[in-house]
Amino acid sequence: MGSLWNAFKQNRTKIWVGAVTLLLVLYLVVTFERSILLLSDANLVAKGIGAAYLVLPIIGAWALIRELVFGARTEKMAKVLEAEGGLPVDNLPRTPGGRIVRAAADAEFEKYRVEAEAAPEDWRSWFRLSCAYDAAGDRKRARESMRDAVRLFRTEPTAAER
Repeated sequence: MGSLWNAFKQNRTKIWVGAVTLLLVLYLVVTFERSILLLSDANLVAKGIGAAYLVLPIIGAWALIRELVFGARTEKMAKVLEAEGGLPVDNLPRTPGGRIVRAAADAEFEKYRVEAEAAPEDWRSWFRLSCAYDAAGDRKRARESMRDAVRLFRTEPTAAER
């Protein structure tokens, strides 16, 4: 039982992503099925609603695929950084509620901002900057920085190409 609990704790994010993905896929399938039903109706208004309703599963599937690919690439980059010993250490002080102390995160952020400015073509510096933005509570900039890191990671030549 203990090993099952440990496996769950180690993979809880993946389990959560899988559950949410499964629910979204179920929603998209039902939405698609309902739009087909409306499109097959003789009433022109129903056909119009069915056509408009068909857009939802298409956009939803695109967004789901995009987010899953982004997550997989981010995880791959984290594994590379971990193997290199380049992941930022999570040693910032926390409040009793478990949140990172904002002043400490802001002070740590400066180090990673300077690193990213010094090496703007290195995906590793953008990855670490993204982690620093996240620790400082700026999720929007964290995501932008991670997108930059993914773009640079994808364009970096592999060891076989060098």
